Amino acid sequence: MDDKDLIINNDNNKTVDIEIIYKDIKEKILTARSKMLKHIDTTMTEVYWYVGKITYELSENSTKASYGKKIIDALSAKLTNEFGSGFSPVSIRRMRKFFELYPIWSAVPTELSWSHFQELIRVNRKEEREFYEQEAIKSNWGYRELGRQINTKLYDRFLISPDKDKIIEESKKGLIEKQPEELLKNPYIFEFAGLKENKNYLETDLEKALLSHLTEFLLELGRGFSFVANQQRIKIGSEYYYPDLVFYNRLAKCFVIIDLKIGKLTHQDIGQMQMYVNYYKKTQMIEGENEPIGILLCADKDDAVVEMTLGDSVKNVYASKYLTYMPSKEELIKIIKDEKELYELAQENEKE
Repeated sequence: MDDKDLIINNDNNKTVDIEIIYKDIKEKILTARSKMLKHIDTTMTEVYWYVGKITYELSENSTKASYGKKIIDALSAKLTNEFGSGFSPVSIRRMRKFFELYPIWSAVPTELSWSHFQELIRVNRKEEREFYEQEAIKSNWGYRELGRQINTKLYDRFLISPDKDKIIEESKKGLIEKQPEELLKNPYIFEFAGLKENKNYLETDLEKALLSHLTEFLLELGRGFSFVANQQRIKIGSEYYYPDLVFYNRLAKCFVIIDLKIGKLTHQDIGQMQMYVNYYKKTQMIEGENEPIGILLCADKDDAVVEMTLGDSVKNVYASKYLTYMPSKEELIKIIKDEKELYELAQENEKE
């Protein structure tokens, strides 16, 4: 259609732009479709909850475990015959587990889909499941991202950072993080970047891989992050420097500078990051913002070196490990346990 066909004159010689009207109607149609699909998904989730309720209550009224299995198998055969796939014995057992974990329908968060709940019912700890519910809603995670965060034990990684018990309580109330140090995770897991374990690569390779998967990178960093620049040139004195990555976090209201280190962290790396933080504080920070923070992401770090270099005077600089592969459950638990023990030891030393 030519541009001239998009403008129509009426009897009063007033012009009507068809393209503008078309876009307006198109937006309304797409919004309506989205609402319809959301309503359908919520309705079906309620149906699955009801199936779970029926099978759970029937099983509870019998002392024989085989009784519940027979009920599920019989229901599965009849429902599958009538409505097709979606009601296999395995699926109905998921529905029963769903009801067990969410026995009150009015308390079920309807912002989430049935696919989300199939991920959530894998989480046994109530407080952990509630954490993932809140994060999925607030961060608008799809079910695949929710599954990834559960698999990489975001909850446990989150807990080993400062004051996380308080943050968990606040997350239940729908509050948000406000302190910069509360943004940290350890370790960060970048398996989406496609860099193989134990393969030689440069810091520039890691940076490029993360930027080419920016959406996944932002999700791993956490809520509120927006990308500002990479290798941003800054002049300090007569020298130019290039911080690897710069972000802004709207929840903490501060700049976040990230440097990537493929080897073990050194005291020189920490000193350079402190310089970056001071630069952004003096030149970029405006009224109402919090001071910038610097995060050194490294493949390895000596905690004694980090502690002695930072001391009590250096603020807003943090060091965290990253992994470029998905660790096994045992590896991840060990990493989290080791980090938690180090944190608790540091807390005890501070009290002394």
